[in-house]
Amino acid sequence: MKKYWIINTLAIMLLSLTVSAQVVSKDSINNLKQEKSTLELSKKLNDNKLELAKLENELAAKTADVAKTAERAQKSADENGKAAAKLANDAQDKSLSKKASKAASRARKDAKSARKASDNLDKLNKNIESLKKKIADDESKLGVNQG
Repeated sequence: MKKYWIINTLAIMLLSLTVSAQVVSKDSINNLKQEKSTLELSKKLNDNKLELAKLENELAAKTADVAKTAERAQKSADENGKAAAKLANDAQDKSLSKKASKAASRARKDAKSARKASDNLDKLNKNIESLKKKIADDESKLGVNQG
């Protein structure tokens, strides 16, 4: 009988513990939500900073590429001018005509690659500036959330 009474008492106590769930206040829920948004913002900020570092590492290579292609385009344009001048002196010479045509084609291709390299550099600079702006915005939001 005593065992039965003790077991029932323990069972009732166990049930009362499971039934009385911990009540979470609205303030603590709001705090948790704010912490979650702060963590998400921090993650986004870190991702943007990593992307910025990657883009800035590409900047030196793109700048060198622009200089190299511009130099090549200028050299091709000079050679084209020389070939055109030689052809002007002897307009009936087939080999000079062929050389002038090839030089013009090379100059056109090199100029196109120089324009593309310059456009790629401009696009990279634009992306870097955009990313810097996003980082500044996120940092200011993060400062407001933490403050």
